[in-house]
Amino acid sequence: MRRQKGFSLIELLIVVAIILIIAAIAIPSLLRSRMLANQSAAASTVRTLVTAQATYLSTYGLTNGYAIAIASLGPGGAACPVPPAIPPPAAACLIDGVLAAGAKGGYQYRVTAGGGVLPSGPANFLISSTPAAPGRTGINDYCAADDGVVFVLSPPVGLVSWPTPCPGIVLQN
Repeated sequence: MRRQKGFSLIELLIVVAIILIIAAIAIPSLLRSRMLANQSAAASTVRTLVTAQATYLSTYGLTNGYAIAIASLGPGGAACPVPPAIPPPAAACLIDGVLAAGAKGGYQYRVTAGGGVLPSGPANFLISSTPAAPGRTGINDYCAADDGVVFVLSPPVGLVSWPTPCPGIVLQN
């Protein structure tokens, strides 16, 4: 009698089938977890942008009001100055360059200013975020105004601009 070395074809097929079944169960759960992480990060980023706008107003408020675009809150393609030097209002260095480009973590972001007018700039702002690929990177929009309340908009309505309100469910205050 010959002694068998290795595995038979049927044994290998059974192992491959088991691996495919496990993958079919695990992959949808992994994708959903990633989408939920993107949504959580988007809500947090909207809160970060609200804080950046408040800092912008306290730093440049007498001359500029709130930042009129998200790019004004970032580094603007230049290196941020070393404190105590204050960066220019067009590149305030309050957020990172990736976020200042308007997209991060599967979401797109927009900052618009408007409303009342301070002596030399806008007195209100609106921040909105929407999934870059709805259903894949997220299923909710997030929105906040100068009152700092973050709203969740479900189903998504897309990026909104001033003076569109943030109707939705209060997410955090």
